[in-house]
Amino acid sequence: MARFAVAEKFVSINGEGAKAGELAVFLRFCKCNLNCGYCDTRWANSEAVKAEYMTAEELLKYVKATGVKNVTLTGGEPLLQGDIARLLTLLVEEGADVEIETNGSMPVRALKELLPALSFTVDYKLPSSGMESHMLVENFAYLSSCDTVKFVAGDRADLIRAEEVIKKFGLVEKCRVYLSPVFGQIDPEKIVEFMKEKKLNGVRLQLQLHKFIWKPDERGV
Repeated sequence: MARFAVAEKFVSINGEGAKAGELAVFLRFCKCNLNCGYCDTRWANSEAVKAEYMTAEELLKYVKATGVKNVTLTGGEPLLQGDIARLLTLLVEEGADVEIETNGSMPVRALKELLPALSFTVDYKLPSSGMESHMLVENFAYLSSCDTVKFVAGDRADLIRAEEVIKKFGLVEKCRVYLSPVFGQIDPEKIVEFMKEKKLNGVRLQLQLHKFIWKPDERGV
């Protein structure tokens, strides 16, 4: 029976995304196949992280016990976990509203076709991350109005690239689109000015609520 490497699990508010401010159960999995320069959960990717190994059934039991309907799978990179489809199927069958935060380098087609009710937040890693070459733009073809593409920008060059990708793939017409600042690296006001300058209709500025409520590096929130 497959066991999932869990870095932490907790209940908090969604700090970002379409359900920002709503309660959610977070399941953070270990390990990631990317190494973004601004990564704020690098500790979960370390070989030294103390993982809790749990079955899909054990994770479902934990989620049910919280009484919270929104469930966010994050990491690390949750799609690296073996048999993730089984866990997702159990959660959806239980009536959970499931969101998967994925880094944009893993294919989503099979899961979207298996479980259309899933909501994906797919990153597109911009140049300052150092990971743009790993992006699977073919994922965009399988996204719909319940999904999100998130661009985390650290400078104007990132914003210019984000605009290019948004327009090239018609993302505003497919799904939700967010621009978010690398925390402490670019003033959110500069992103707003860029949005005004480029007339980015349908694109939303997103700030990470949890970094304003708690310490920016606080875990379990």
